[in-house]
Amino acid sequence: MASPNPSLHTQTRLTLAGQQTDGAYKSVSLPIYQTAIFRFDDTDGKPQYDYSRSGNPTRAALETTIADLEGGAGAVCVASGMAAVATVLALYEVGSHIVCSHDCYGGTERLLTWYKNQGKLDVTYADLTDPLNLALSLRPETKAVWVETPSNPLLRIIDLQKVGEIARDAKIDFIVDNTFLSPLLQRPIDFGANFVVHSTTKYLNGHSDVVGGVVVAKTEEEHQRAHFAANATGATSAPFDSWLVLRGLKTLPIRLRQHQENALTVARYLESHSGVKKVFYPGLESHEGHELAKSQQTGFGGMVSFEVNGDTAAIRALLTSTKVFTLAESLGGVESLIEQPATMSHASMRAEAREEAGITPNVIRLSVGIEHVDDLIADLEQALDVALEVTRCSTLKHKSLATTNHV
Repeated sequence: MASPNPSLHTQTRLTLAGQQTDGAYKSVSLPIYQTAIFRFDDTDGKPQYDYSRSGNPTRAALETTIADLEGGAGAVCVASGMAAVATVLALYEVGSHIVCSHDCYGGTERLLTWYKNQGKLDVTYADLTDPLNLALSLRPETKAVWVETPSNPLLRIIDLQKVGEIARDAKIDFIVDNTFLSPLLQRPIDFGANFVVHSTTKYLNGHSDVVGGVVVAKTEEEHQRAHFAANATGATSAPFDSWLVLRGLKTLPIRLRQHQENALTVARYLESHSGVKKVFYPGLESHEGHELAKSQQTGFGGMVSFEVNGDTAAIRALLTSTKVFTLAESLGGVESLIEQPATMSHASMRAEAREEAGITPNVIRLSVGIEHVDDLIADLEQALDVALEVTRCSTLKHKSLATTNHV
């Protein structure tokens, strides 16, 4: 597989990605090698590809592209974001201890807790926005630290430089879930990360039409370890899925610009709204991690969360009243989504873990798409008005009942 030309800008490298794959017919578009097996010329040795679980030219083109974007030695594309998480965790022996961000994705917490209950791995959840908590959590059997920054869904920022230094000094692996930003806005390997994982379902694909994941490794030795785990467990991505993700990647720079422009406008609107208690978006100067995010990111992404005033009925009214924002769990597609993490994306998380992380029922998460921002603001405004009216009616009802009972 031809390596990308490092002298070209990222946007150009992505546009050209996969063009050198077809040696037979010189296809400009990446071919889909929809085959399970490849022919051997003789019995003296294996060809470059023999069985698509172990290697496939379409998947290899995607892996080369993502590894280049992240600055890694290699990548392994797998069937889902959770397959990427599981592939990395499979590298650690029974009894290994993992330190993990306390407000990680609900599926990550579910898998780690399951492994802990099975006795496979031990895990400590810590607020890693203070790197001292990592140092205090280390044990002789600690093998890795798992970080999400910005975190899901409260968009907390973790200092990658400091966490990387602690991990290096402790001789443990440093793993970063970079799904929220993509390698165009943050490159954790530059801060010492050994492995970077993504749900390629999200921004890398960007069109909500495929499920996938990837593990990017800092060194070739780590790449081979990850490839062995994915091949041994059968987690690798299918050719057509890989083709869809690479096609989506070609427009990532353009999409991200619009995602971010819209997200900042939406965040500023929400910050000024009387029905909103707090807005979580690192692009806002009021965000406690704003300066740190500026120092380690090249953009703030398209995810915005906020805490809304109101009871269960008001929150339900808000979530079901939007017309442009779709009520759905995913993120990173061209369309805007709205969800309640406590009952949706993080429902699998233990209730006590959600509470410790601050993921209350009043937290709403937005994946801000690329629609016209005026339509997005108008949609949120009318939905928030509906929620406020529900709250007003509820308050009047309670007052009326209180007066009646008093009489």
